[in-house]
Amino acid sequence: MLSYDSAISLKGQTPASPVLSNGHQSIPPSPSTMRLPTSSLSNGVRTNGNVPSSLSKDEQRHIWLVTGPAGCGKSTVAKYLATVLHMPYIEGDEFHPQANIDKMSAGIPLTDADRWDWLTALREASLKELDRGNRGVVLTCSALKRKYRDVIRVAPYFSPNLHLHFIYLDASEELLLQRVLARKNHYMGANMVHSQFEVLEKPTKDEVDVISIDVSRPAEAVMAEALDRVLDTMDTVAAEAQRK
Repeated sequence: MLSYDSAISLKGQTPASPVLSNGHQSIPPSPSTMRLPTSSLSNGVRTNGNVPSSLSKDEQRHIWLVTGPAGCGKSTVAKYLATVLHMPYIEGDEFHPQANIDKMSAGIPLTDADRWDWLTALREASLKELDRGNRGVVLTCSALKRKYRDVIRVAPYFSPNLHLHFIYLDASEELLLQRVLARKNHYMGANMVHSQFEVLEKPTKDEVDVISIDVSRPAEAVMAEALDRVLDTMDTVAAEAQRK
């Protein structure tokens, strides 16, 4: 898994030094000087993801789905983004039914049928967080196939101000195998990496809601690019909404 213990320079700003271990340790919030999109502010004050009562009903909201095979660093990247952006975080693995966990622990790949209810549960959990008044939510999900991503894409259908984005963490099978072998006390065994790559359908160019990030680089570079591209996307969405 990705981990790091040094500060990351982001568009000229340096946040507090987060320290992660296998993606499970929480990350302290960034300082108030860090650049945030205008849609993240209310009267210049951070809202920690909560929509104030005076907020317009036309406020743009976002679902950020961090995807990729086992070992790519989904939890690490997602937790970091959720903390910096003051959005709730949903760990997709925690929504697997016990039957799925038992199969994966035994090295048995999940079938499409095993995943449908899981994917739907993740989609509904994301919408519930938004219904609570959050401006956005960050969650993890392998979303290995396009049809799995399409299940989540249903989320904004009845919410014109809701925007769904995928952040695909890209790396070779060999690299991810090394990372999974280094993990401890996780039900996803190293043998599952190969099975995931056998069914993996990397996002294609026509999936315009996908941000792809190379995670073979140092974690600091991955974190910096992920946050910068998220902020740029939010700024673009806000600007387009103002023009309408």
